[in-house]
Formats: sequence, structure tokens, C-alpha cells
Amino acid sequence: MIRVFSTGKQVLLGTNDSTASADERPQMKVLFDYDFSIGQHEVTCGEFNNLVPEKTGLSLDCDDKQLPATNVTFYDAVIYANALSKKNGLDTAYSYTRMSFDQDHHCLNLEGFVFHPNVEAYRLPTEMEWVFSANKFWDVENDWLSHNSGYEVHQVCSVKSSVEKSEICDMTGNVMEWVNDWSGTFYDLTLTNYVGPPDGGTLDKRILKGGSYRRAKDSVSLYRRGDVHLVNSTVHTDYLGFRLAYGKIPNAIWVDNDGHVLTSHLVSMANSQTLNTFVETSKAKLVFRNDDSGNLVLIDYSTGYQKIHEILDTLDVFYPDVSPNGSLVAFSTAAEGNLRASSLYVRSIDPVSSNVVKLNVPGAAMPHWRVLDNGDTVIVYVTGYDGGKDEDDFAQGSTWQVKFEKGEFGKPQKIFDRPYHGGISTDGRLAVTGSGRLHARVNGRDTVWYDSMLVSNVRLSKSDENRTMFLDFAAKTGLDFAGMDYDAKTMLLVVDSTGTLVQSVRAPKGYAFDHLGWATRYMALVTLTNDSGSHFQIALLNLVNGSVIPLVEGNELWHPCLWVKKEMWSIDESLNVDSAGVYYTAAGGESAIIMRYKMELLWKYKDSANVVFMGSSRTLAALNPEKMSSSFYAINLSSAPTNVYADIPFLENYILPHVKNLKYLVVGLDIDFWWKSYDIDNFFASEYQKYPGYVYDENHGYWEKGAPAGIYELAHSSLGMLVYEKNLMPHRGFQESNCLGWGEGAFVDHDSTWYEANPQLFYDSFNQLKTILEMAKNREIFVIGVIFPQSPGYQNSGSFGRYGLQRSVAPSLISEIKNLSKTYSNFILLDENKMGNHDYDEGTALNWDHLCTKGAEKLTARVDSLLQTLE
Repeated sequence: MIRVFSTGKQVLLGTNDSTASADERPQMKVLFDYDFSIGQHEVTCGEFNNLVPEKTGLSLDCDDKQLPATNVTFYDAVIYANALSKKNGLDTAYSYTRMSFDQDHHCLNLEGFVFHPNVEAYRLPTEMEWVFSANKFWDVENDWLSHNSGYEVHQVCSVKSSVEKSEICDMTGNVMEWVNDWSGTFYDLTLTNYVGPPDGGTLDKRILKGGSYRRAKDSVSLYRRGDVHLVNSTVHTDYLGFRLAYGKIPNAIWVDNDGHVLTSHLVSMANSQTLNTFVETSKAKLVFRNDDSGNLVLIDYSTGYQKIHEILDTLDVFYPDVSPNGSLVAFSTAAEGNLRASSLYVRSIDPVSSNVVKLNVPGAAMPHWRVLDNGDTVIVYVTGYDGGKDEDDFAQGSTWQVKFEKGEFGKPQKIFDRPYHGGISTDGRLAVTGSGRLHARVNGRDTVWYDSMLVSNVRLSKSDENRTMFLDFAAKTGLDFAGMDYDAKTMLLVVDSTGTLVQSVRAPKGYAFDHLGWATRYMALVTLTNDSGSHFQIALLNLVNGSVIPLVEGNELWHPCLWVKKEMWSIDESLNVDSAGVYYTAAGGESAIIMRYKMELLWKYKDSANVVFMGSSRTLAALNPEKMSSSFYAINLSSAPTNVYADIPFLENYILPHVKNLKYLVVGLDIDFWWKSYDIDNFFASEYQKYPGYVYDENHGYWEKGAPAGIYELAHSSLGMLVYEKNLMPHRGFQESNCLGWGEGAFVDHDSTWYEANPQLFYDSFNQLKTILEMAKNREIFVIGVIFPQSPGYQNSGSFGRYGLQRSVAPSLISEIKNLSKTYSNFILLDENKMGNHDYDEGTALNWDHLCTKGAEKLTARVDSLLQTLE
């Protein structure tokens, strides 16, 4: 470790260069008021294998123990850091509740992951620490990059014959490096002890720093934060490693993607997949009050990512309740003890919406939604009392309901005297509340259950069983029923529809319950309080076995409500709903989440489509099915990152057997990518095995006798990510993009001489294309191979495109591809690049090698015209 004396110093993150990625600008100044230590070099393969295999089973292939440890996920690096801290008798900088691994023992998820900056321990360096350290030793001429590495990784600290003990090695090259931060937005701010955003946002995005033995000099800079494709915590590749830092970060500062500066933050402890295990769906939303701020907080599990939205406005939020359709939240503005001062509001659950509607009734409080027998949706609320244990105050209150439709309140109607805010049964015959005692209204008559003992947090179940849960204050009635001693609010009790005790569930040792709710028939939603009385955790409580599933942690979390949507489908009873259609899990990367939606598209349109687009992100952005004429019904099944090898199993197992009316296959020919071998970016090489849906399909012969009923519905309702759903599903797999132009110059992201070094790489991919043509020929399907336009700037370079291929050899190779039509009469080459001499102007491009939505209209029209000639 090298000691870095940074106290009182500063570093600039990002850039003001307009051509940089959006998450790399504007430039932001960050200050240090602490010192830290950083590894002289990346963690070596030998060091990693000395610690991690006994923890997780992951043992890296080591040709040389002094090579950097590569092919590790972010979480693999975290596990190493924690292991080293424990080995040295230290506390750990990271905590988590559960680990998930792939078949090769790479860690894909640490559920409940929390970084503790105030702990003196080994950890990954923050981006500001990494950049500060790299500044002094940045060397694009001598560090191991593509111009001098021979396209292979080298021993650490080997770029010079000897290295000073105070010198930090390999920051510029050899392998790219994980840092601690999530990737987020920079702001024109000056911050001290900045540690990044509090989460990975909608894309679960991480940061990589530095270059690698594969990267060209002009593609490496201090401000760059990523790789060619989206980087999340599960990425692992042979040019990605990490180094460690050591030391605590006092008074750490986070900045969320709305620019809010945070000194502490809420932590989501469970992902959508875990929630699905316990409530049988990931279509769920959790809302609650952050009592530190008074704001409403939302976690939308249906989006597929663990982002916490705190809705900042001027209203105090108490007792939020989600509408039956999951789109609205009703809440009051005062807590028990002061309910007469409350107002009742309804707002959209959308965090960016400002639509808030007030009920013009003074003292309206503690709302909950209810659907009446006639189908009307109403809000039940109480009024006329302050809440609490005063029986006289209780007698003055009343219960009301008001219809809410099309953003407006109807006329309030009084239901009955006395404020029953614990819930009303579906048939209206039972209402309960916990104002001091367990009051119940049964068939129009008021009574008191539980021997008139003091209770709190009374909640009626949402099922027809009409069970009521509550907490007490260690009353004799409860002690006798539970058969054990317990303290106030440490035992959750349940009575049936007659008020008879039927169940008791004790809080975990050292904790108490508060703020109860029903999640499902057998799952309660609770807040847990610690010895200091802090409501630090919201959790699910299994009423059968007493197990606790943490959902979110913070300082003061109040009044949780979990909305759960149940889908009813007509599904083949033989299908295993835990596997069928489940093409993505929470630990999946970008290719997996894109493929999840492409599988949904396949099952949805298998009987309609007669044109399929396949390929990489270029196809994704350049071919819009909705712009095809009425003769053609197209779907875009392209993915990213990918290679031509991945097209074959997708075709063989899914597209050809199930898209029965397929006439035309349009395939992207990204020849500058044809340096990729079989296992580089090939989803179907091995990654597909991480996702139950593909394995289930494989075990059932890919449904060669016909897709089972319900496979689309299961794929549709399975875990996904909302941002990808919104990007891909509205246009049958096409991804819209802004028109930003071709970019400056000709950015080359891979060595352009790869063909000269190993021409067989090209011909291996060439042979895969021939296999595709043969498969299509046997089905009398035309194949259109498209070479997509790239920046005209490449005409002034030595490279065919963004990922290389010498311009001097490209024309002859393209000619070889074109000549395949002599053997395969079903093949036509559509070269829209024309060696850069094309007619796609700046207004049609997203960047150096992708068209934008306007460019896609142009190219799609040309594909459509070509297909018309084949009809």
C-alpha cells in the first residue's frame, strides 16, 4: 500500500468536453479532508487465489501469480476486500445479507449490500481517490496499452525495469479497474469527501477506470468512466481487475441523480427477485414515510432495480396507502395524537409527478383504499378525533368514505360513528381499530376485543378470513396465549373474525415491532425498532415460521405500505411457473435484460411476424419494425453486446421453430466486430444457463412440438427492468435514440490491425454467416445482410470502423461476403456504409457507429423497398 497525503487537496472529476459521455460531464471539483492508502498495483492473481476460493469457490486461472487478478465481478472484488480485512483482524467496509453466484462461482449479487465509509478497512478506492492517485503516474506512452502490449496482460509493475517503492503502477493500462462508486451524474458543484451516488440508478451502472492492454492510446483518459458497453456489478472479463484502498472516509457525501447532496441514505435490502419469492410477484411497490425528512419514499420493485425514490415536496406524509391499481397514494399530514390538524391528499405514485389533490375536509386522516361491490374505488378515512388512547376522544370520531375518480374527489359519505381506521372487511360487516383498545364493529354493533387491554397498530387482513393483527404492551391475555414472557410491542398477535386469538409471532431478539400491515395471507409488513427506539428497518415477517426478510434500512422509517399485484393468466398446468418464462434474474447484465424482452417479443409475435431483424446494438438502433409497410410484420430481436455466434442458437432453438411465417431474416454484418471469438459477448455460449427460463426451455426440447399455453404471459410477468421495457417494447424491439451526430474525428476502440495479426478470426465469423444462410435456405427464407453506416470520418483514418479492420483489406473482404449470393441464392448484401462514402448525414446519427431514430427511418425504408422487390 502507498500512503496518499490528500488532506486539504482537490481533484477534478469528469470533463467539460461536449463529446464525452453524458455521465462524464460537466467537470466537478472534489476536496479531501482525509488521507488514505492505495495499492501500488492491482491485486494479483496469486493474492486473490490465496483468500477467495475458500470463501466462494472462485479460483482464477493463473498462468503467472504476478499477473493482475482479472475476470472478476465487482462483488468478487468486494468479497476479497472483506476477506483481507478479516484476515487482519479488522471490521469490514461492506456488509450484505445474501450472496448469489453463477456456475463458475463468480458472485453476481450481494443482496442488502451496504458500503460503510466510516469503517477503517480494506475496500475499493472511490473514483476521486483513484483519479487523485492516477494523476501523478498517468502515462499513455509507456503503460501497457494496445500499441505496446502485444494484446496480452503483463505482470504488475512490469512496464519499467525497476519501480520505485513510492510509485503507483499500471493506472493507465494493463487492465481496467473497478472503483467503489456507482455511476451517476456529475454536477457543477464543489464537494468534500464525495463517494458517488447512493445507488446505480435505473441501469445499475458501475464505474471502470483506466485503460487496458486492449485499448488504444487515444481512447484512454483520466475522466473516462466505462467500457464499450454498459457496466454493472456482474460484468467480468479478462481485461478487468481491481486494486484496493485502505482507510475510513469521514463525513462521506453522496449525490443522487437529481443533484441532492446526502450525508446518509436509505438502503434497499431486497431485490425484485427476492420479493417475488415471498409474495409471488415482482409487480409490487413499497411506500413509507422517511421520518428524518417527512417525505414519501417509493421503491418500485416492478422496475427490476433497487432504486429508492424520495419524493421531495412541502407536505408532511403520514400513513401512505397505495390505490388498488398501484398508480396513486393517499396520505394524511399528521400523526396520531394530532389528527384533528390533518389534511388528506392523493398524489400520483410517479416520483416525477407533481399532481397532488387535496380533500376539502378538515381533520381527514389515516386513509386506506377500498373497492366497493359496485366497482367504485373509494378512500376510507377518519375524522373528528386526535387519535391515541383516550376513549372519550375515540367516541367523538367517525368513519367516512369518498369516491376518487379521474383525479377528483366525490362527495364524502359517513359510514358510521367512531373512527375505525384499522380496516373494513370486503362485505362491510367488520371494522377494527386500535385507539387504545381493540375496538371492533361487528354487524353494526360496537364492541371491544382482547379483554379491553391496551393495543396499537391494528390492521385487518385483506382476505375474506378477516383476521386482525396488532401489538400489545405485554398484557396478561397475550402472555398467557403466547406461553412466554415478552416486552411491549415484541409480540405480534392475530385474532380471527370473532376476536379469538389464533396466532402469535415474536420479534427477533433485541428488537420490537411497530407500524404493521398485511402483505399477503401469510406475510406481514412491519417496521423493526432497535434498543434506542429507532425505526431502522422495514421488513416482511413470515407469520408461519417467524422469519424476517429485510426490505429497506435507514434511520427512521415509518408507516410502510406494500402494494402487490396479482396477475391471472390461462397457463398450462404442467408448467413450472418458477422457471418457465423467467429469462432474467436480478444479477443479470445488459445482454440478459435485453434478451429477456426479446424473448417476450418472440413469444408474443411468433404467429404474426414474417420479418425478423437480428444483430447487435447497431441493428437495435437502425431497424424499426413499425416503419415497415403493411406487407411486412417485423420484430427486432437484436441484442447487445453480442457476436455472430450467438445468432445461430437463437435461430435454431427459438426463431426458426416458432416464427412459423418467417420469410425474411435481416442480419447485421458488423465486420469490424469479427475479431470476436466464440466466447466473447456470446450470450448463448454459457451465460444463458444463469437464467431459469432458457434452461427450462432446453430441458423441454425448446418446445419443438409447439409453445405451451401461458409461456408469453409468464415471460411478460417475469422480472425485468422498467427502463428497458420502455425502451424496447413500444416499438417491437427497436430502441429509439437521439440524433447527436457522427462525433468528432474517427474514434477507434480496438486495434485496427487485428485482421493482419489473425485473419482466421474474420473467417471464423464468416463461416458462422454461411451457417445462418444454410439454415435459412433449408426453410426458403431470404437473408438480407446489412453493413450499417459509420462515421464518414473513418475515410480519413486507417480503420474501416470503430472496432478496427484495416481499410486496405476491408473492400476485398466485403466482396467475399457479397459473393456468397452466388452460392446462396437466398442471400443479398445491403452495404449502407460504402466505406464511409454514404448519404447518412449528421442528422441521422447517434454517434460514431450508430444511427439515431431519424437515420433508422431512412435505413428501414431501404430494407422495406428491397423486400418489396422479393415479394
